[in-house]
Amino acid sequence: MSFFHKLPGFQRSAPGWEHRLWRRLPAILLWGTLLPALLAGALHLAAEPPADAGRVNAALLLWDFTLVGVVVLHWTLVLTVGLACFIVRVMKGPAYVADPYPLPVLPEPGDGPQG
Repeated sequence: MSFFHKLPGFQRSAPGWEHRLWRRLPAILLWGTLLPALLAGALHLAAEPPADAGRVNAALLLWDFTLVGVVVLHWTLVLTVGLACFIVRVMKGPAYVADPYPLPVLPEPGDGPQG
């Protein structure tokens, strides 16, 4: 028994921008994560070490937190765009017919008992 019954005569839609974007999402995710990490590394290499070993550079720490926020924002945006692409791809796929459900036969308005 097949659980999925394709709708006869249904024509699939051609893939559009969502297919191209879906294919590029891994690279977009990778570059959006690597670029802020490389920028943070470059900032740490270019920064002067603090005179006291127990102190931290406040400006450098602020940059680190900002870049972590940018990476997390980027991940959420990629996830949102990926969900949208997936939904469009599923909607453009083949149509399926559910199992038929026979409706109960209701009596006509004039067929009921006269009271």
